[in-house]
Amino acid sequence: MATIGFEEKLWASADKLRNNMDAAEYKHVVLGLIFLKYVSDTFMEKHKELMEEDEDFAEDIDAYMAEGVFWVPENARWDYIAKHSKQAEIGQIVDNALDLIEKENESLRGVLPKNYSRPELDKRILGEIIDLFTNINVGGSAEREKDVLGRVYEYFLGKFAANEGKGGGEFYTPKSIVTLMVEMIEPYKGYVYDPACGSGGMFVQSLKFVEEHSGNAFDISVYGQESNPTTWKLAKMNMAIRGIENNLGSKNADTFHEDLHKNLKADFILANPPFNQKDWGQPLLTDDPRWKWGIPPSGNANYGWIEHILDKLSQKGKAGVVLANGSLSSNTSNEGEIRKNILINDLVDCIVALPDKLFYTTGIPVCIWFFNRDKKHKGQTLFIDARKMGDMVNRRLRELTNDDIHKIADTYIKWQHEDGYEDVIGFCKVATMDEIKDNDYILTPGRYVGIEDVEDEGEPFEEKMERITKELSEQFARSRELEDEIRKQLGGIGYEL
Repeated sequence: MATIGFEEKLWASADKLRNNMDAAEYKHVVLGLIFLKYVSDTFMEKHKELMEEDEDFAEDIDAYMAEGVFWVPENARWDYIAKHSKQAEIGQIVDNALDLIEKENESLRGVLPKNYSRPELDKRILGEIIDLFTNINVGGSAEREKDVLGRVYEYFLGKFAANEGKGGGEFYTPKSIVTLMVEMIEPYKGYVYDPACGSGGMFVQSLKFVEEHSGNAFDISVYGQESNPTTWKLAKMNMAIRGIENNLGSKNADTFHEDLHKNLKADFILANPPFNQKDWGQPLLTDDPRWKWGIPPSGNANYGWIEHILDKLSQKGKAGVVLANGSLSSNTSNEGEIRKNILINDLVDCIVALPDKLFYTTGIPVCIWFFNRDKKHKGQTLFIDARKMGDMVNRRLRELTNDDIHKIADTYIKWQHEDGYEDVIGFCKVATMDEIKDNDYILTPGRYVGIEDVEDEGEPFEEKMERITKELSEQFARSRELEDEIRKQLGGIGYEL
C-alpha cells in the first residue's frame, strides 16, 4: 500500500471514473479489464516474436501454450476493444472477449467476470476506463520484467480492500503482514499451501521471496482453497496475471467440509483464516480425523484452523497463521486443552504479537503463530512482542514498516541459526516448556518478554517531580477556569449546574 509510483496515479485516475458505482461492483469491472489487458499484451508480445521467426507459427496455439502464454482470439485483443471503447455496445464487446478467452484456455473456464453489458453499468465510464488502461504499456521484455500489470493488479486489490473496509477486506491480507510471514517462513523450495487463500497474496509474496533470494520459481508448487466464489475467481486471475502455476481446486469450496487437497502434505503453509469464525459447521465434523489434539468448539473455528493446518504439514513442514489474540489464552470449551496438547507435542516455534489496526476488516490486535514439525530448538518457543511497531497510514489503518519487518524476521532467523540472538526485555524472549507450563500454557508474549526498561532521560528525580507537579497544577487551574466559563454560559441561557 505504501508503494509510491504510477500505480497510485493510475488508481487516482480510475477512482475518479467510478462516479456513484459501489466499490465492490467497481472492483470487478476494473480488475477484469486489467486482466484482459495483461493477457492481450502478453499474447501480442509473443505474437510479434513469432511473426519475425515464421508467420505460420504466429497462428499456432501450441506455440503460445508451450510458453505459458494464453491464446487470445482476434476479437478479444486489446487493440480491438480499445478501438470500440466509445461505442454503445462496448459492454457486449468486452463480455464477448472474455468469453472467447475462456473458451480457448481451459485453466480460465468459469473464472472471468463476464457482466460488462449489464444495463446498470455506465458504458461511457466503461469506455473511459478502457482508454485509461490503453495507455499502460507493458510491451517489450524490459517492461515485462517490471511486471507492470501485476503490480497494478496487486495495488488495486489493496486499495479496493481499504475502500470496502469490513465488507471487502476479507479477500486481502495487508502486504506488510504477508511479507513478514514469508520472510520468517522462508519458502525456498517445496509445496506452499493456503487453506483460506483469499485473492492469493501469500502465493505472490512467496514467489517474490524466491526470486529475490536468487531461487528458482519452478522450485515451489502452489496449492490453495477459497470458499467464496467471487474471491476464488480473483485469486485465479491473480495467479494468471503473475504467471504462477497453481492448484486452487476446480471450484470454490469450504476447507473444513470439502477439502480439495486431501492427500497434500505441505512444506510451507501461510494462512490468514477468518477471525473467530462462529458458524463453521462443527457438529457435522466431530469425528473428523484432523482433530488429533482435541475437538475444536462449535462457536469458534480458530483451533479448527490450527488443527487443519497441522494435519496438512509434512514431517519437516513450517507454517505461519494469523489469528485473533484470543487464541493465545482462550480456555472456553476445549481450546485450552488443545493448546496444551499442541505445546506438549512441541509444535509451536514462535508467537508474534502484532499491533492493532493492521487489517481493513477489524481494528483488533492480532498475532501470528509459527508452527514447525522439525524444530531446531526442542522444548523452546520464541515470543516476540511487536505491539508497539507500525506506522499509521491514516486514521484507521496501520502498516508495518520495512524496518519493523526486518527486525522481527531477523530476530527469529538469528534464533533459528544461533547467530547472535539475545533476549531483549519488552521485545523478545525464548521460553522453555516449563515456563509455558507455569503460565498455564497461555501464549501471550507480554507474559514472557517483560516490560522494557524506561530510558533514563538524565533528569534528577526531584527536578522531574517538581516539573511534573508544576505542569499538573497549571492544568488543574486551567480546568477550573473552563469549568467556571461553562457554568457561566449555561446560566446565561437559564440552566444551572
